[in-house]
Amino acid sequence: MLDIPFRSARQLAAEIRKQKIGCLELLDLYVGRVEKYDGALNAVVVRDVERARARARAADRALASGDSWGPLHGVPMTVKESYDVAGLPTTWGVPTHKGNIAASDAVVVERLLGAGAVIFGKTNVPLLLADWQSFNAIYGTTNNPWDLARSPGGSSGGSAAALAAGLTALEAGSDIGSSIRNPAHFCGVYGHKPTWGIVPRTGQALPWQKAAVDIDVVGPLARSAGDLAMALAVMVGPEPIEAAGWQLRLPPPKPQRLRDFKVALMLDAPESRVDRAVQDRLQALADFLGRQQAKIDDRARPAIDTAEAFAVYTRLLRSATSDRQSDADFEKNVALAAALAADDQSYNARATRAAVLSHRDWLAANEARTRMRHAWAEFFTTYDLLLCPVAGVAAFPHDQHRERYDRTVVVNGAEVPVTDHLFWAGYSGMSYLPSTAAPCGFTPAGLPVGVQIVGPQYGDLTCLAFARLLEREFQAFVPPPAFA
Repeated sequence: MLDIPFRSARQLAAEIRKQKIGCLELLDLYVGRVEKYDGALNAVVVRDVERARARARAADRALASGDSWGPLHGVPMTVKESYDVAGLPTTWGVPTHKGNIAASDAVVVERLLGAGAVIFGKTNVPLLLADWQSFNAIYGTTNNPWDLARSPGGSSGGSAAALAAGLTALEAGSDIGSSIRNPAHFCGVYGHKPTWGIVPRTGQALPWQKAAVDIDVVGPLARSAGDLAMALAVMVGPEPIEAAGWQLRLPPPKPQRLRDFKVALMLDAPESRVDRAVQDRLQALADFLGRQQAKIDDRARPAIDTAEAFAVYTRLLRSATSDRQSDADFEKNVALAAALAADDQSYNARATRAAVLSHRDWLAANEARTRMRHAWAEFFTTYDLLLCPVAGVAAFPHDQHRERYDRTVVVNGAEVPVTDHLFWAGYSGMSYLPSTAAPCGFTPAGLPVGVQIVGPQYGDLTCLAFARLLEREFQAFVPPPAFA
């Protein structure tokens, strides 16, 4: 079994219930590791240790009197900086929000606390949660625990780095452009992007936002697939305004063993080429599944044009985030969009047009997305899951000197735009589908690689069940050597 800091939250909760370790004792173990190791990582950027210690003491007293608070009783955890925790700053890395102190807890934070968790800090993000790196002018740069010169991913980069380094037991992140999946892949941990709409986003939002945001979800990151399932069970369900009229019942997985699954495998796409080191790990997984007598099809795809899918995702993604523009920025982008050549289909051109999209054009994009949703639904009448990359590369070196759309990464010896890899975020994500990122081994250079396990809408438990089988039979979490 892994050393205590790297054990799963479920294991730690069981040891607390059996009184093999105290709640305060476990909290202080993690706080001590943050003090020892986070200087190199800069992952846990907001700390709330004294309030956490008071809660941990209360958790110990409750347990001694036979009172259980829930499945996370006394388990120390952190949450992404973008979640509201009463009394702590929520900035999204934006300097003008530096003084924004939350007056109440996000819905997900309320539910985690209600399940017994002890929240002792918040983890770093990029500016406006809009990068596959995690740096901002308030908190600085977070490093990858597998190689400090590389990005831990984003936007839940602090979350994944803290988990991988054994600084926390569980995390809560968010995802609109692979912001849970990408950091899990870069840092060698687990992350689940839920079906859109099943976990309330209230309190994980910019100050002016109350409405749901298209494509955007919140969900868990962890060191085990079982932890993802446990945390998701705590997080899901309607918030009070919706609960009067509906309740959520996610269908249980039908396959029970690896040999029962029928899965499609997608290693590459014309819109986002995948580095051979990443493809090799996914192929190794497919070969393993074949030996386990699972049914693998490397040609099966939903009836969706991948180029159209990427274009529509970009349009919907940048429309969904367009409220972040000031009036002046909006007018500037109107002028820039009007000056673009009609044949300019670069990512930046598409993003600029989307930032000022008319409602009529948004409806057309949504109609195209809806046709794709139906194509996915038809695909999943034959296949249980689709396995594909989270991104086309493993963790890349820090690059903070250019605009995102100007940055490049090396794929099979050639430089390509880093924004190409958003394809793997949006191919399924814009259609509201769930997906789990799970460890899939390492590149020859020793960097983690994750597999993206995509399921049908509301098929979250099938994604998670498959990830649990892989964890047990193929690849589990491995601590980075410098922090073990």
